[in-house]
Amino acid sequence: MTQANAPFRVIEQEGGLVAGPMRWPRNLLTDRKGSVYEDSTAQEMGLRGGTVGAPLHMEQFPPLLTHLFGLDWWRRGNLSLYFRYATTDREGVQCFAVAPQRDADGGVRRSEVWIDHEDGHRVADGTAAVGNPDTGSALRRRLDHIPKPIGLRILEHMHAGHEVTEIATRVDADLHHQRLEEIVEPLAAYASDDEWGAPILPPGLVFDSLLRASTKLLDPEREYGVGLFGAIELQFFDGPMFPEMDYITRCKVVAVSETPKTEYAWVETVTSDPLTGNDVVGMLMMMRWLKAAHPLWAELAENETRSD
Repeated sequence: MTQANAPFRVIEQEGGLVAGPMRWPRNLLTDRKGSVYEDSTAQEMGLRGGTVGAPLHMEQFPPLLTHLFGLDWWRRGNLSLYFRYATTDREGVQCFAVAPQRDADGGVRRSEVWIDHEDGHRVADGTAAVGNPDTGSALRRRLDHIPKPIGLRILEHMHAGHEVTEIATRVDADLHHQRLEEIVEPLAAYASDDEWGAPILPPGLVFDSLLRASTKLLDPEREYGVGLFGAIELQFFDGPMFPEMDYITRCKVVAVSETPKTEYAWVETVTSDPLTGNDVVGMLMMMRWLKAAHPLWAELAENETRSD
């Protein structure tokens, strides 16, 4: 057995710190032309190469969070990550967490979490929690400090409050089985019905299903250019989520802004069970679009070329 597919084990460290094993996730989307997952496009944007999707890094956390919080994390847990450093195919990454602390109101137990690259770069950091929906998560705190945009071009049509509802959502068995052949940190519950009565969806497929719904917020006639994910939070309200089940999803833009290099939108997406009416899982996501890759910002790309 190679180190890359050795069984998961918790690495106990000093001060209540725990870690998972080093993993080497693959870039599964290298054939997606014109995206940051493709080497040539990513390198044109100043990245080292085609990037590993952010949700794949999130999938390293569940065994560690189950260790810290138990199976309750899948019922009403949260994982909230801000991504800082893009990794490429099969680079080593490792996830860490500190012992949970109870929130001031007593309804949430929360842990600081992060992912480090094998060379020491911080890939992502944030929080994980269990209890009431975590209104004090890492990304919820960021929402309090979104600057007012001054020159949107790519997203000039988008505004906070724009929403789409009643989106049919389902993950079929074939997609689920394919994902389990590729996942970097497998869990028995993804393939077995022993714990939940049926196999459950790993975080990457939960993300994919909610992402497909959230794209309904975009104008299909509009060119957005090259995008990437800056931040992702998953919040289980009444989880977990299952393959081969029909859900209904609603999506809303909660903020739109910009940085010198990107325009971005914060989008909140919630999936519910149409039979019970209960919310099952929600996602808060920051979607970025690169100015230098968009014709509306052509002068920015030209200035960057001249300064090289």
